[in-house]
Amino acid sequence: MLTNYFKTALRSILKTRIFSLINISGLAIGTAAFLLITLYVQFELSYDKMHRNSENIYRVQLDQYLNNELAISSAECYPGVGPALLEELPEVTSYSRLYNMGYKNNVVITYEGAPNGPIQYKHRKFLYADSSFLPLFGHSLKYGSVEKALSDPFTAVISEEYAKMYFGEENPIGKMLRLRDDDYNDELCTITGVFQKLPQNTHLKFDILFSYKTLIARGDWAPARYDASWQREDMYVYVELRPGTDADKVESKLPALVDKYSPGLADQNREDILRLQPLESIHLHSRLAEEAEPNAKADNVYILGVIAVFILIIAWINYINLSTAKAMERANEVGVRKAMGALRNQLMWQFLMESAIINLIALLLSLIIIVLVLPMFNGLSGMGLTMLDLLAPWFLLTSVSLWFMGTLLSGLYPAFILSSFKPVSVLKNKLKKSSGGAILRKSLVVFQFTASVALIAGTIIVYNQLNFMMNKSIGMDIDRVLVVERPGVVSRDRDVIQSNIDVFRNSTLENPEIKALATSLTIPGKKREYKMGVKKYGDSDENEIVVRINSMDYDFVDVFDMEVLAGRTFSKDYPNDPDTAMVITASVAHLLGYENLEDAVGQTLYSNQFQWSGIIIGVVNDYHQEALQKALDPVLFYCTPYNGEFYSMKISGAHTDDVIKHVNESWNKAFPGNPFEYFFLDDYFNQQYMSEKKFGGLFTTFAVIAVFVGCLGLLGLSSFTARQKTKEIGVRKVLGSSVAAIVYLLSLDFVKLILLSTAIAVPITYYLMDQWLDTFAYQTTMPIMAYILAGSAVLFVAFVTVSFQTVKAARANPVDSLRYE
Repeated sequence: MLTNYFKTALRSILKTRIFSLINISGLAIGTAAFLLITLYVQFELSYDKMHRNSENIYRVQLDQYLNNELAISSAECYPGVGPALLEELPEVTSYSRLYNMGYKNNVVITYEGAPNGPIQYKHRKFLYADSSFLPLFGHSLKYGSVEKALSDPFTAVISEEYAKMYFGEENPIGKMLRLRDDDYNDELCTITGVFQKLPQNTHLKFDILFSYKTLIARGDWAPARYDASWQREDMYVYVELRPGTDADKVESKLPALVDKYSPGLADQNREDILRLQPLESIHLHSRLAEEAEPNAKADNVYILGVIAVFILIIAWINYINLSTAKAMERANEVGVRKAMGALRNQLMWQFLMESAIINLIALLLSLIIIVLVLPMFNGLSGMGLTMLDLLAPWFLLTSVSLWFMGTLLSGLYPAFILSSFKPVSVLKNKLKKSSGGAILRKSLVVFQFTASVALIAGTIIVYNQLNFMMNKSIGMDIDRVLVVERPGVVSRDRDVIQSNIDVFRNSTLENPEIKALATSLTIPGKKREYKMGVKKYGDSDENEIVVRINSMDYDFVDVFDMEVLAGRTFSKDYPNDPDTAMVITASVAHLLGYENLEDAVGQTLYSNQFQWSGIIIGVVNDYHQEALQKALDPVLFYCTPYNGEFYSMKISGAHTDDVIKHVNESWNKAFPGNPFEYFFLDDYFNQQYMSEKKFGGLFTTFAVIAVFVGCLGLLGLSSFTARQKTKEIGVRKVLGSSVAAIVYLLSLDFVKLILLSTAIAVPITYYLMDQWLDTFAYQTTMPIMAYILAGSAVLFVAFVTVSFQTVKAARANPVDSLRYE
């Protein structure tokens, strides 16, 4: 019986090749799009779940309040928190601290035993980690012991990739790496372990891990600083709770620990609140200061998931619409079969078999499409998918489930309709007087194009917001600013350091295309990890405000073209500026209560935290240190002519390569033994928008696919409509109707449906995109033109699609049309 169903279904598919091709194409493209987005969504949702016991691991979050107002929520907290939690709370079974020194300092790591001379690299992605880190997160080592690898000072584990960079094919165990940084640390560390490449879906990425005990062994002062301190919040702290522990109950005990280990906060009008952040939620749901890496947005992932479902539903709707539209043409077949004794359930099985075959062919084609577009999709999504990912059990199960669901959902209703025809009605030709599934087909078309208009409008709004953020002034001119980080290998003699910086500055400025050079603690695009509380001298502690700290030299304002709103900036003409002066941004002045910025100049500010005071000499404009997803911070500058982390150069002219070559030569002259690395500040700053760019690219791509799949169905429906009205078209042509009039007649119903779809899509899209825009601190207005363009674009594409068939029908010979059927 099944063999007969299969043969009959196959003959039916081959008999109606055009409709079958449209069905298969729509289903194949829709299924491929759905599976690709599913791969992306699954990847994003799987972050950090590969770690052992991940559901019981938490990161300790620090919320700091000043005068009962939240000053900062940070992913970093105090070094002493981990040991205290393990000692005080029985629910905590383990902890590990991570110190991201590679981000905070310029570090050069050298292998001095290479046969052809020292091999050195400048590093960012390395951490100091407690010996508990590897077992806590379930990391394995290719060489070395997980339990012992980081148990001693001056030891390290290294990735297999970096081991080859330093040591080639030699066994790296026991080899020595020298670490030197701009804090004058110079340490030889022994390689005790090698780990394989980390999975991409973890928020903790590193190439080298140094033992945390290395920090503690740096001197008599180090244990208090790195092991027991509750003063400097610059460590990531992770804790493991016993299985079944209620994290909320553990969190409720943390205020008592803060009171015990940080007494006196209330006297400073400060409050520290520790929270437990589930490891598995960090990537999609954490927006804290000092994150280990930029996180994704859960809303963006969910939106793409919804788009995937829409595309699949649109493809299934195409099949339903075309199958029910063809029902009349197959009425005679059904009548004859029933007259010959076929039962309804047998006919339903036959039509379901057709659906199963079409869905199976579409599934196989979709997998071929995925393989072909995988490199392009990797570039668009930032993922590194391979063929092995397509063989994952969950992916294969999803694919089979899609085939089964597609067979039922797209095939059941047409099978029900077709098998319900009565032989007598068919033979008397009464079925053609019934409206059949016209209302349902029109409703499904409206759904398809409501989704299409919404997606196109959403695409326009996403790119409008991205364009707004990337082109809005950040309060500084960062175009054509060349930046190098200060050297990691430096002398301990301050006079030598200053002399080297002067050599670099003077040599660099010999090139006339370099207009100015400035040093600073940080630059736009780099998160600020330094902050402090300040108040007007003599004011009560209740009026203290939190500001971010940056340092600048005498040329910073010129390089970045900042505006001095009141007073002056730092100058060599005032020798005491590095000791006593400060420059603030306008928002600091306003927070201190100065509406007139000139009134702030000459005032003294005091910090309880650092027991430090300084005089305001000038006020500059506010600027965005980080991307416009975040609100701008109030900033206080102090003067450090020779202690900047970054050297920024304003360049002009068209000879960029020559300028870079000149800067490189100046660098090698001033800082021999330090690798020369540079970047342009606008590119560096715009890297913060990579998540939004990736989302915009994916959104646009799949929105276009959704419209294309919808138009495939429209092509089939318009073809069916044209065939159904063949005789009517012939009569109208004989009576003198023009081709344009006939095209208008045949297209009018579809145009009405698309206009209705646009009307439905506008309020839905407005609400959803308004919610999305609310996630940005600075947002563009919702342009009405987005909806007009979206509706017009879909209407145009749909009209062209429909016209392809209607023009063909309208231009047909009326004699042939009247003979049709």
